[in-house]
Amino acid sequence: MKLRFAKMHGQGNDFVVLDGVRQAVRLERERVRALADRHLGIGFDQLLVVERAADARNDFRYRIWNADGEEVEQCGNGARCFARFVLDEGLTSKHEIRVETASGVIVPRVEASGQVTVDMGAPRFAPAEVPFTAAREQPTYELEVGGRKAILSVLSMGNPHAVQVVEDVDTAPVTSEGPQLERHPAFPRRVNAGYMQPVTRGRIRLRVWERGAGETLACGTGACAAVVAGIRRGLLDGEVRVETRGGELAIRWPGGDAAVMMTGDAVRVFDGEIEIGGN
Repeated sequence: MKLRFAKMHGQGNDFVVLDGVRQAVRLERERVRALADRHLGIGFDQLLVVERAADARNDFRYRIWNADGEEVEQCGNGARCFARFVLDEGLTSKHEIRVETASGVIVPRVEASGQVTVDMGAPRFAPAEVPFTAAREQPTYELEVGGRKAILSVLSMGNPHAVQVVEDVDTAPVTSEGPQLERHPAFPRRVNAGYMQPVTRGRIRLRVWERGAGETLACGTGACAAVVAGIRRGLLDGEVRVETRGGELAIRWPGGDAAVMMTGDAVRVFDGEIEIGGN
């Protein structure tokens, strides 16, 4: 079976995007893992598939697989690339679209500048909604990870996040502790581990160990989660520039039940066609 694809990235977080509207796309874990192989396949952090919406009020359905072959609920950087892709492909003429995901509807908008702003919805803090094993909701939680007590802000941005405040992201134990936190038994669906360094009240540095992908150059939902965590802890104002290893994101959150707004790049790198096994 041949698949046409676009390779895209948002702040270095890279994706393969498949048009599932105009071509048949049948995926299983092994096939996704083969495509994700950076030596024998195409290579990506996440695989994104465009499908027709189930609800006529929405424009598209958005499905996401991590590089390990697991289908997941949400991907913020991917959402920006999704919006750019469907517009560039002529699948829509709208600059603002409603998109169904496994965690609810999001609303990306392609700006005149070429950047994309995404209404990521409101953050959720109830442990059962993350999901996270805790007796009750708290501003922060103490969890033992690799023999160390970690202070975590735990929340969902459509996918689970555990955010720590660190003095220096360059020396933070992202690659050593991140995998342990990802699979900690307190997170039944695993978790994205964020390490946030506040620089000013309007700027942070961030690294994220993403479940199923490892450390990526940027994580959109991770940036949203980190800013929300910092605001709730009184460290940040409502508009924050997030410096990742792949570039900057702008995050806005007025608090409460308001949606988190994320703005950043969506870059198309190349198009291609790949032959994969099966029908």
